[in-house]
Amino acid sequence: MGIPVLILGESGSGKSSSLRNFETDEISIFNIAGKPLPFRKKLSKVTTSDYKTIMAGLQQSRKKAFAIDDSQYLLCFELFDKAKETGFQKFTDMAVNFYRLIQFIIKSLPEDVVVYFLHHVETTAEGKTKAKTVGKMLDEKLTVEGLFSIVLLCQTDGQRHYFATQSDGYTTAKSPMGLFESNEIDNDLKFVDQKIREYWEI
Repeated sequence: MGIPVLILGESGSGKSSSLRNFETDEISIFNIAGKPLPFRKKLSKVTTSDYKTIMAGLQQSRKKAFAIDDSQYLLCFELFDKAKETGFQKFTDMAVNFYRLIQFIIKSLPEDVVVYFLHHVETTAEGKTKAKTVGKMLDEKLTVEGLFSIVLLCQTDGQRHYFATQSDGYTTAKSPMGLFESNEIDNDLKFVDQKIREYWEI
């Protein structure tokens, strides 16, 4: 049973830069939008927004850590590809494809494989920060964050970038009890990866 982890944040909040401390042999990145990484270190990456390619890459690689950067573009690009289609079926298809990717990770990958979804956020009318989606199915029928045991929120005060590990009532951040010692940690996914493996002894 693989472990999906959701990393939320605005553009420029430090999602991609949180990958900086991984070495090339430790992680592979599915670069959905094909953008350069915000640091000089060369990490293994494949530019694709195709679900089948991503799932095949996850299953065939021997690596134990992966990142999907930025995962909300899987939804956005599919929406643009189907922009001329009428009706609500396209929104159902997009929701199902995203759901199946998460379920594939949970059900088909080894228990020591961790997949990080680097994902943009949106603010609801009630002022709550949540994962950005398209259409209503993922929000009303399936809360995206509910499929993840760990949801970290990238934040910055202009001087430093950090992860919020628990909700303040206005976000969907969460993590298992005792996984982290603080509600705020450095935005370092290598550190997060180590803590996850220690916590679940994988």
